[in-house]
Amino acid sequence: MQGFLDFLLSQRDKLFQQTISHINLTIISVLVAIIVGVPLGILIARRKRLAGAILGVAGVLQTIPSIALLGFMIPLLGIGPKPAITALFLYALLPIIRNTYTGITGVDATVKEAARAMGMSKNQVLFKVELPLSMPVLIAGIRTATVINVGVATLAAYIAAGGLGEFIFGGIALNNTNMILAGAIPAALLALLFDFILSRVQKANWRKYKLKLGLAGLLLCSVAGYSMLPSAGSSKLLAGFTPEFMGRMDGDLGLKKYYGLKIPTVVISDAVMYQAMYEGKLDVVSGYSTDGRIRAYDLSILEDDKHIFPPYYCAPLVRNNTLQTYPELAGALQLLNGRINDSVMTFLNYKADYLHQTPEQVAKDFLQEQGLLKPSRHGKKGVIRIGSKIFTEQYILCEMYKLLIEGNTDLAVSSKTGMGGTKICFDALRNDQIDFYPEYTGTGLLVILQPAEHVTAGLMKDKDRTYEYVKQQFDTQYQLQWLPPIGFNNAYALMMRKGTATQLQINSISDLTSYLTQKRKP
Repeated sequence: MQGFLDFLLSQRDKLFQQTISHINLTIISVLVAIIVGVPLGILIARRKRLAGAILGVAGVLQTIPSIALLGFMIPLLGIGPKPAITALFLYALLPIIRNTYTGITGVDATVKEAARAMGMSKNQVLFKVELPLSMPVLIAGIRTATVINVGVATLAAYIAAGGLGEFIFGGIALNNTNMILAGAIPAALLALLFDFILSRVQKANWRKYKLKLGLAGLLLCSVAGYSMLPSAGSSKLLAGFTPEFMGRMDGDLGLKKYYGLKIPTVVISDAVMYQAMYEGKLDVVSGYSTDGRIRAYDLSILEDDKHIFPPYYCAPLVRNNTLQTYPELAGALQLLNGRINDSVMTFLNYKADYLHQTPEQVAKDFLQEQGLLKPSRHGKKGVIRIGSKIFTEQYILCEMYKLLIEGNTDLAVSSKTGMGGTKICFDALRNDQIDFYPEYTGTGLLVILQPAEHVTAGLMKDKDRTYEYVKQQFDTQYQLQWLPPIGFNNAYALMMRKGTATQLQINSISDLTSYLTQKRKP
């Protein structure tokens, strides 16, 4: 508990900033949804033949997965708050439209008839009778939409829109429970707070309020708030870093400490980061040296001239109990050793990322070229559970291991790919949910073991010493076995578009730091 409180204290400025961003995303998206959804609800209450179509479209929009909807928005609106607000607005429409429709159609027909008998026009009946009487139902829809959007807004961090999701995804990637709680607890409290406030509004006597002025005020607030949100592309140079990179010493922390790099930064998922870079929305990104999109998008890797990125040699990380039960597994897994270097892995990733070949096809073709592909034995001796992180390279490697195990042993395979970041895969391995997954020596050293700085300083530049250290420590502390590395080094890297790097004469991270320093001088 004390550790969590200390973390909150150390991150109080960022926590406050991200909470405000989260509130902005939620309130603005719901306000826009009210402005659009309430008139649509009124329309279908008046013309019931349109109700099925409009409610159906709103329902379909809400069934689209959040990440997919955010991804669809990037080509149209770029990255940052605007696509996030647009997606959240679409999610909020259904409960608002449906409850407006339900509330108005639920008003007693005799009450409306009495109002018309008194000489009221249609608009007077709407604003003086129907809307005030239906307001509790309408507010219930707004409550539902608001609580939904508080939760969905955490995903906005994937497209550089800020919010409490930055803490959650960073914590998942970095195996940091305090960071996860720092995002999850405020988000839950915000949902409860908004629900409580709206519950009080729901009980108000709406007949005393001028609804036209209220709706006009909502419109002005939403437009003003939307225009005040920061734009992701407002800086001369803008960096996009993944949540995991932001919290690592071999990442943003190390860049600031050892390079003094100060660049405006947004947190973004690597799933959309490269596309944003390609479209000119970002100028510098964090990535992996074997990523196929480096070649596809003509990117330049900046030299790590101060060597803050350790060796990241990939190797299977396996439970000791699994190797003792099925000793033949090690031999099957090591068939890849020496066959995949940096350039080969980059090309395999390129085939999947840019040529859109499936990881299964890429893996099968490679093994066939290497003479390693064998028919499955359909083994029944036991089941090996393979896990993977959520990026292309891991999918390809897992499929290769699957084919090698099935073709060279009497073991069956169960694949659990796309499990997320380091924390999820490592915890699943320790808790006997999977038997092995591909891991990287640098990640094992800095993210999982986290030794003292004087220890890492002596290991960072030597791939063999790094491997031997993590192998010994994992065996002692966790009863997990690092098999020999495959042969490629997938290190962290900073990247720029080649044209931009050439134009600005930036070849290394130090060059980038010097360029930004010169720009800041008066």
